[in-house]
Amino acid sequence: MNAEVAGAPVSFGVFEMTPEGAATVAADDMLAVLADAGYGGVDLGPVGFLGRDAELRSRLAHFGLELAGGWVQLPLSDDEAFEASLPSLHEALRVFSDAAEAGPRRLPLPTLADDGSLTRRAHPGRGAEVDALDARAWERLFANTERAGAIVRAAGFEPTFHHHAGTFVESPDEIDRFLAHVDVDLTLDTGHLLIADGDPVDAVSRWGDRINHLHLKDVDRAELRRVLAGGGGMTEVWSSGSFVAFGHGDLDLARVMDAMAARGFDGWIVVEQDVLNTPDVDIDAFRAARGDDQRVNRAALQPWA
Repeated sequence: MNAEVAGAPVSFGVFEMTPEGAATVAADDMLAVLADAGYGGVDLGPVGFLGRDAELRSRLAHFGLELAGGWVQLPLSDDEAFEASLPSLHEALRVFSDAAEAGPRRLPLPTLADDGSLTRRAHPGRGAEVDALDARAWERLFANTERAGAIVRAAGFEPTFHHHAGTFVESPDEIDRFLAHVDVDLTLDTGHLLIADGDPVDAVSRWGDRINHLHLKDVDRAELRRVLAGGGGMTEVWSSGSFVAFGHGDLDLARVMDAMAARGFDGWIVVEQDVLNTPDVDIDAFRAARGDDQRVNRAALQPWA
């Protein structure tokens, strides 16, 4: 296996769902933790969080990190909304280009994802039951993903697609359908697959030739089941502590990584431990706890990368 390990702002409570007004871990504080723990890269997080242009390149160089990828969420099954969202894709690609000017060893992968729906986000893992796409909407999703992928390639990057709880590509069957119709490879996210009742080890066998990016999460399935049984949606999942440090949940990390190594995976491994902090969080204690977890996570991957 020829892989690089990256951390992610979402592991420090910094992502699109961070509550308005909540204290957040500063970019430099996060990068210092990741560099000290032995990570080689970092995911983008919200556009602008790590800076732009020379500021971004200088920040990454200072901490000896490269940009691994970044989330670009698009309403793929709605043609009008998709067209309106394209400026956000172009903006993200400009940031990827800013980082690539430094000549990294490995280019970042713009990580495309579907926007899903409010109904699906309120019922993670049950999307096909509560809000199924009809055949015409699937065709729109396929066509718009192909179009987004072409835009990414025209900018000099290889796209990847992230299946995600609460979106229209969530379950193993939906991932199968997507991959059968779209020429964009897959980000395997172990945590979101578990939410959708998938098996990450089986996923490597099932889609291994199409996996070009890894998002690794461990999940406390008992806590996850408690949240979902109580009617919780994705916000409650992120707030609950269901995503835990490696070895504290139900992911068989060794089997997943051995299977990926056997396939000669060559790419970024992004460690994500999604957490949604509260507006009244003690940011110093929160930062320390997140740092402890990320050191555990990096050490757990040492046998493979």
